[in-house]
Amino acid sequence: MIFDFRVFVGQSFDGTMQAAGDLLHRMDNLGIEMALVAPFRPLVYNLDQANASLATVVKIVWDRLIAAARIDPWQPTALDTLRRAADTHGMQALFLHPWEETFRIDLPRIDPLMAFAEERKLPVLVMSGFPWLSEALQVRKLAARWPAVPIVMSNGGQINISGLGQADATLALAACPNLYIDTAGIYRQDFIEETVEAFGAERVLFGSGAPYFDQRYEIKRVQVAKVREEQRELMLGGNAKRLLGL
Repeated sequence: MIFDFRVFVGQSFDGTMQAAGDLLHRMDNLGIEMALVAPFRPLVYNLDQANASLATVVKIVWDRLIAAARIDPWQPTALDTLRRAADTHGMQALFLHPWEETFRIDLPRIDPLMAFAEERKLPVLVMSGFPWLSEALQVRKLAARWPAVPIVMSNGGQINISGLGQADATLALAACPNLYIDTAGIYRQDFIEETVEAFGAERVLFGSGAPYFDQRYEIKRVQVAKVREEQRELMLGGNAKRLLGL
């Protein structure tokens, strides 16, 4: 199975959009069987509504798409929103976007959400690498407080295109066995390969970040990586199935 661990569906406040039908058509062409989908940040800023709308779409194609609940920890009702997403809408992961929701990922106010994720065995996907808010060593602090919760850092844990960013991601992975990375946008192919060598293929997941990144191109990062075939299979889908309990 090929599983894309990070895709957005719906319409964003910035005009970006991706319909589920278009996504599924592209997945069929690329041989991608399933994907974890999250809502964009909507123009009308109601993440509870955005989660519910996404869940309605996912229920129609439950065998192809799994929904992640997007939560803003600043909202007083954040925990209630996450509980409703899991219990009412059947969402199976927690999605946090510190850049667009403007919060530091290591803030203690994230902890009630993490406690719920631990209780329900939900993996947590964090948009990572954003300066001041979700750099790899900040995500590491969160992961250290919640060692039983699997946390996936997007973009290899760094997006600032610098050696120090990659070094920080490596330090974070070394410190916290519950930290993982997705592969979208990693500009150094050898970083993927070195991460597999240092920490095992079990810590790396294929995620495209579509539509912000091109799904056709992003899958190539894993398909051409210099790793063993059994490692490639884990990265392309095996790890996602394990974290989501499929």
